[in-house]
Amino acid sequence: MKTKIPDELKAGLPANKWGKTLSVTPVVMTVIATLLAGLASSEMTRAQYDRSLAAQQQSKAGDQWNFFQAKKLRAALQHNTLDMVANTADVPPLDPAALSARLAGTPAQDVLATPAGQQALALLRGGEPPKLPPPRAPDPTVQAALHALDAAQSDEEVIALVEKVPLPALEAALRDAQDLALANDVATGPVSQAVDLFEKQLARPDAGLAASAPLRRSFTAARLAYNAQRYDAEARLNQAIASLRELQVRKSNLSAERHHLRSQRFFFGMLAAQLGVIVSTLAMAARQRNLLWGIAAAAGAIAVCFALYVYLWV
Repeated sequence: MKTKIPDELKAGLPANKWGKTLSVTPVVMTVIATLLAGLASSEMTRAQYDRSLAAQQQSKAGDQWNFFQAKKLRAALQHNTLDMVANTADVPPLDPAALSARLAGTPAQDVLATPAGQQALALLRGGEPPKLPPPRAPDPTVQAALHALDAAQSDEEVIALVEKVPLPALEAALRDAQDLALANDVATGPVSQAVDLFEKQLARPDAGLAASAPLRRSFTAARLAYNAQRYDAEARLNQAIASLRELQVRKSNLSAERHHLRSQRFFFGMLAAQLGVIVSTLAMAARQRNLLWGIAAAAGAIAVCFALYVYLWV
């Protein structure tokens, strides 16, 4: 955007400060309009970026919700199967001595002697799951926003709470939730592998290795109970991550709406500055220069003040 004052208009201007002011006004208004146009374009670009980021975050939240649903379904299937086994046959408690005797001479016996094997045996007998590091309490604003989401509060209430959430606090809470899920995988991984190995050895048809029916039933029931407990725990961890991802989505959408609004208002400021360019140019060729120049100056002042307001407070 460039403004060039015709020589005829310059010749008609008085050779004093008033004339210089008239000749400079269109140029200044053009510079202001160009700056406001750049700001409007920049804000629109940032709004589009935030919308794209929100879409990516929504996809990640959807992945976590899918994990949550899949693991809840698996846990429900384990519980249902366990109920069927318990109601259709006599299921004695798992006997560690009988299990060790059946695993003798197999690779599973070596695994049973390891800490992971002993922990697996304890869990199969109804012991406590592996201890995880205590999670850090998230920022109070994050907790309030999560509570509003869980309670299905109105969009206006949720938005008001999400606006108060600092982005670094939200990112820190998400990292903590992901670290906790990873720690759970690390803690339960060797135990689950040991349980799977025990099951494979008990199911082998080799002579002398096939477990008796009562031992098989008791091991199956113990494995179902362990898997149900594990899937329930993993589902809760995925649910926590998904909820935090949902907050990220809302935060990005709010940021996109704010930048879109700023872009619109910077554009309106640019229109006011362009009006100042047109009127100040007309003032040079008109007889009532004072009035027209005053209108141009007012349009420029409005554009500048409006731009400062948008930049600082919107």
